Formats: sequence, structure tokens, C-alpha cells
Amino acid sequence: MTFNSIDFAVFMPVVFFIYWALSKNLKMQNIFLLVASYFFYVWWDWRYLSLILLCTAVNYIAGLLLMKTEVQKWRKTILVICCFICFGVLGVFKYYNFFVHTFVDAFSLFGVKLQAHTLNLILPVGISFYTFHTLSYTIDVYRRHFSSTKDIISFALFVSIFPLAMAGPIERATNLLPQIYVKRKFDYSQTVDGMRQILWGLFKKIVIADSCAEIVNYVFANYNILPGSSLLIGALFFTFQIYGDFSGYSDMAIGIGKLLGFKFLRNFNYPYFSRDIAEFWRRWHMSLTTWFRDYLYIPLGGSRASKRKIVRNTFIIYLVSGFWHGANWTFIVWGLYHALLFVPLIVTGRNRKYTNAVAEGKLFPGIKETGQIFLTFFLVMIGWIFFRANTISEATEYLNGMLQFDTLKAFYRIASYPVFWICCAMLIIEWFGRQEQCALFKFGKEWNKGVRWSFYYILIGIIFYFAQIGGIQTFIYFQF
Repeated sequence: MTFNSIDFAVFMPVVFFIYWALSKNLKMQNIFLLVASYFFYVWWDWRYLSLILLCTAVNYIAGLLLMKTEVQKWRKTILVICCFICFGVLGVFKYYNFFVHTFVDAFSLFGVKLQAHTLNLILPVGISFYTFHTLSYTIDVYRRHFSSTKDIISFALFVSIFPLAMAGPIERATNLLPQIYVKRKFDYSQTVDGMRQILWGLFKKIVIADSCAEIVNYVFANYNILPGSSLLIGALFFTFQIYGDFSGYSDMAIGIGKLLGFKFLRNFNYPYFSRDIAEFWRRWHMSLTTWFRDYLYIPLGGSRASKRKIVRNTFIIYLVSGFWHGANWTFIVWGLYHALLFVPLIVTGRNRKYTNAVAEGKLFPGIKETGQIFLTFFLVMIGWIFFRANTISEATEYLNGMLQFDTLKAFYRIASYPVFWICCAMLIIEWFGRQEQCALFKFGKEWNKGVRWSFYYILIGIIFYFAQIGGIQTFIYFQF
């Protein structure tokens, strides 16, 4: 069951009405939402539920044990055991075969042939997200930033709440658990905002991402026989695809949370309007970026260390981030690539230069800012080629072929695709709404009510049209 499926179109209204019908009884409301979340997850494969239950039990018990002991030695032991179990499960399902193949390949370089024994395992949907989700709770309890909970229903709901179950955002206990504890009141304005955000997320997923996917899949499958202009088109449309796909999911998840009375963490802040790579990473997959910052980068010394150590820490963060995305050397190279782009900013002390919205208070950016945005977009697009390719050699061959293109022919061909102009329209709408959490919170807000609603109905019509001609595509980040 996905947010863009007919199944979910039936599931969500049923959950919504029963959920708010139980609003006078918080415990029953939480129990119902927990059951609905488990049902949502079981819809994929009932076997996946056992891992969520294991992750829930381990971290719940670890939190209780951490609160019962003041001896630092035992507290650290509890945390290590909890991390070992959670990362161990993640490692077996996601990385075991990768390590086996890498080990065998390393020995083959010296002429030693080993027999590889791999596991025929299916990667459970969302395992990387809920693993980090729950570990943030245990680590915060260990650090005494948060008191552990004895309410198993509330904690289980925190771990498995269905809008976040598949692809985040990666929530924190400090933000979500207090919202689960208190009685939630139906808020009409929040519900309307949630519907707007869901609508915009569906548009980005179905109209932008899924339309780009057809072109991208063809180009990357035939990159070795296509001209450079086609490869440039493939890279450009994948850049739009992955943004529309992942930020679209995040918009829908956050919007659904608002329908249920929750305020989830923001995950995207218009990253393609960034003026350098540092700003891009403050705006892209923000819940993961801040997770690594708080639980890895700062413990390593953060930005208070010498520049040499800051550079070291940066490389560690981006390599781990790349590896988090998948068990393939392409993701590691993708992480290394972004680390290399980040280093000059650290050395020159410009990694925190842009923390405000681009062209804040202005209608259009200046010439310098426009150039910075296009350059950052291009550098990010190059990195996405490694992210999308199956192997490093495929990515390098793709890049080599892409750089051999006729500029005028390439721009003419790009402009001939209707989806390109739809992507441009999306960027225009997001530009005008770039200081809001969702572009539709600002765009058209000052319009006459009839005009504004006509615009929403046009969006709905476009979504239905593209859903019929393109079919339903799986969200990219479900594989992570």
C-alpha cells in the first residue's frame, strides 16, 4: 500500500473518521492508530512486522534499563548492546551480501578464489528509517536528554506510525512522543494545510517523478548506445525524478500527520534553490542530515575541532551517508563526491555562509545568486549519476558519454519534452512559496477563493490524468 494507490485512498478516509471518532479517549485512539499502522505495514508483507516488533522491544527495554541505573559503565553497555542488535539486523538484511561479495572480490585480486555463500533475503521496506528512528530515542535517553517511557503503546506508535513507516522523515522522540502523550483536538485549518501538502506531494510524485522515470529508465538502460544529448536528458530528468519522488513522499507523510493532529519534522526545504553544496545538504533529507550531525558528527568533534579533523569528520559523515543509502560502491562514491565538494567550503570557512532563504524579501535572485544556483544544481546532477547507476564503471562511462554532447541540440531536445516544462512550472510555484513549509501554503493564497480552488481542481485533474497514462511507480527510497 502506497500513498499514491487506490488501496490507500480507501484506507486513509476510514482511518481518519474512526480515529477522530475516538478523540475523547486518548488511549483507544492511540491503540487504534497503532493497529492501523501495523495493518499498513503488513499490507506489504506480514513477515516484515516481526522486525519492527523486535526493534520496538529492544529499544523499549533498553530505555527502561537506562533509567534504572546510574552506573555509567552499565549504561554504556546497555546502549552498545541495543545498537549492536539494531545495526546487526540492519546489517544482515541490507549489507551481508555486499560484504561477502566485496570480501571474495578482494581475494580474487590476488588470484585466490573463494566460494561465496550469500543469503536470499528481501530488504524489508523502511528498515533504515525505523532503525534510526528508534535508536535516536535510546541515544537521547542515554544522554539524559529525554526520559524513557513506560507506556508501551505510545512507544510502539512512535516507532511504527504509518505515515513515517516507509521513508521517513526520521523522527525524534523529543518531538513526536510528547504529541502522542497528549489529547489531540481536531483543527480544521491544520487539516486544510495537510490536504494542500498531500496534494502537492501527489503532484510531485505522480506528475513529475513518475513521468521522468519512464525517460530515465530508458536512458540509463541504453546509455552505451545513446548520444551525449540523450544522456544529459537522462541525468537532468533523474535529478527532477528523485526530488519529486522523495520530497513528494515527505510532503504526503507530513500532510497525513497533520490530518491526524501531528506535526512531523520537516524533510525538504527547496534544495534545488541552494547556492552551494553546504546549503544543499541543509535543505535535502534534513531529518537524516541532522541525525548524522547530532549522533555522529558532533560526537566526533563536530566543527569545534581543527580544520584537519573537521575535514576528516566530514568525509566520515558523507561516506556513512552514502553507505546508508545502499549496499553498493556507487553510493559510497556518491558520498565521497559530495565530501570532496564540501571540503573547499570548510577550508575557506564558507560552509555556513548561506543559512537564509535565497533572495529573501525579493522577487528574483541576483545574477550572482542565479549563477550559484545553476552551478550547485549541475554539481548535484553529476552526483546523481553515480546514485542512479548500477556500477561505478557504468557511471563513469555514462559521464564520459554525456560530456560529449552538442549544446544547442541538447537544449532543443530537452525543450521538446512536455515534462520539462511541467518541471519548470513546479520550480516556479516552489520559488514563490520557498519561505513556507509547503509551496501551496503561499502560492495562490492571495487569490480569490474561486480562483484558488479552481487551481487546486486543475492540479487534481492533472494528477489523475498522469496516473492513468503512466501507472503507479514505487517510491525510490523504499529500497533504502
